[in-house]
Amino acid sequence: MTRTISSLSTLHLQSSGDQKGHPYMAAHADKLGTSASGRSNSPWWKDAVVYQIYPASFKDSNGDGMGDLRGIIESLDYIKSVGADTIWVSPIFESPQVDLGYDISDYEKIHAPYGTVEDVEDLIHSCHAKGLRILLDLVVNHTSDQHKWFIESRSSRTNEKADWYHWRDGKVGEDGKRAPPNNWRANFGGSAWEWDDVREQYYLHLFSPEMPDVNWSCLAAREAIYASAMRFWLDKGIDGFRIDTMTIYYKPLDFLDAPISEPDSRWQPGWRQYRNNPAVFEIHSDMYSKVWSHYGDLLLVGEYGNTSDTSLALKYCSASANRVGMGFQFESACLGYEMCRFKVDEWDLPAFKRPFAKWQQFIEGTDGWTSAFAENHDLGRSVSRFGCDNPSFRQASAKMLATLQVTCTGTLFIYQGQEIGMTNIPSTWPIEEFKDINTQRYWAELVNSSASEAELVEARRAVGLVARDHSRTPMQWSAESHGGFTTPNANPWMRVNDNYVDINVEAQSKQPNSVLGFWKLLLDVRRDYVKVFAHGTFRYIDVENKQTITYVKEYDGEQALVVCNFTASEQDWEIPEELTSLKLAVCTEVKTVAGILQPFEARIYL
Repeated sequence: MTRTISSLSTLHLQSSGDQKGHPYMAAHADKLGTSASGRSNSPWWKDAVVYQIYPASFKDSNGDGMGDLRGIIESLDYIKSVGADTIWVSPIFESPQVDLGYDISDYEKIHAPYGTVEDVEDLIHSCHAKGLRILLDLVVNHTSDQHKWFIESRSSRTNEKADWYHWRDGKVGEDGKRAPPNNWRANFGGSAWEWDDVREQYYLHLFSPEMPDVNWSCLAAREAIYASAMRFWLDKGIDGFRIDTMTIYYKPLDFLDAPISEPDSRWQPGWRQYRNNPAVFEIHSDMYSKVWSHYGDLLLVGEYGNTSDTSLALKYCSASANRVGMGFQFESACLGYEMCRFKVDEWDLPAFKRPFAKWQQFIEGTDGWTSAFAENHDLGRSVSRFGCDNPSFRQASAKMLATLQVTCTGTLFIYQGQEIGMTNIPSTWPIEEFKDINTQRYWAELVNSSASEAELVEARRAVGLVARDHSRTPMQWSAESHGGFTTPNANPWMRVNDNYVDINVEAQSKQPNSVLGFWKLLLDVRRDYVKVFAHGTFRYIDVENKQTITYVKEYDGEQALVVCNFTASEQDWEIPEELTSLKLAVCTEVKTVAGILQPFEARIYL
């Protein structure tokens, strides 16, 4: 649909000088909808803007305190108005909800509070009718222990599904008692092995004991997953999958001990044995050959996890490899800590810049692709982690971070609430308000180990920064009770952040200069200059500067200059002499000041 100046006129941000309205409109009115660097002829998903939905917390349509599929359907016009063209819905499948849906007990049924299979079919149809595409979550490293496959597998060692999961007899420990087969640590703490009294063996679980790992070496299990978790939904018309934990499907069947890297712990990280194993690439090639290749141009994005080696990443997303389209890298988003762990170090801007640039430049000279994101269901809110959620600077830093992300290389992913600058859970909330199994297990282990008061204080600080719960509080739709997420008399499954009165969709929809308004403007600019931003080359201007990020994006002779002040103070800044021909197009401030970047100010020159 062609956009006009009037469609953006309510989003103006006054510039310095005599120019009226936002400088983007004044300088580039002739390009709105017909940019020289408009939509490319590459796969649709390279230019896509994907809006991630965490269903439990998005919109409750029936007043039971839990988000649901009807709530998503009712909100599609809003999502499209933000500027997204694709939605990604986190797991909605039948589940005991031990890990809030990532423990699936039936891939072909829907968690009852969310709705029914018919509701999903309605959602798919509604998306396509509105020009939106839809992705679902693919969680196939493990199932729930309530899945019928696991129930059969544990029933006996001779069952036809006996080897669909990883079972081992264990060994005798130094004390003469039964011990797990090896020293691997689970991602949520403790041993990665659980004793089962029914089968009288240990089974592997890299996450919670209620989430046993599937044995991908078993071809029968693999084919069952293809049919139940993939084809069942692709045949209904979905447009792709986000692929959970894609680097860890294969486990070497000798299950050797992990090297001792944490001498004070009985359990050791075993990822060196199973992550990015050569057999994992074979599994993804098999998926492509037997499933993906039969369904057209799907968006397939997987998690790289802690993978920092771009050559390994390219093995997954190289177009010639035919595995997945792109991956999520966590080096920038998880700077200073490891996901699911609560040891959080301080970070500085040069440390952030190094992985940021690496993954921006990842596609240059290769046939790979990448993604751009700052938040998801596993991360704290970006404005609290990399900006400033103090009311004095929250809006400014949220807009600055939006500018950084929207000008990034790759497919763009936005997480629900990010577009209004939602923040982390307040530090005053008691630990009991946190719902995530990872947070609760971590805290219980500390308390049971008689941790000191100082250790508990430090642990609570870490939880306050990076707990997964921060992104899972209900969406803040209005200043009404429960933030408009559910009805006033309902009991939300999780407490709504206390700042919903000040941070909500309804209020920001009426404020052109709001975080939401700025996101809408940025996404219009990205759409008009998608080749420069999504496909362009990247180079820093000030790589060692500890206060600002300045970089140039370039594609086929067109250039963009982006500068972001990451501090709460003014910074001296001048446009580089070799780029003075570029004109200010977007700025987070109402008025710019010559030679000065204001606190958390960001600008785009085109």
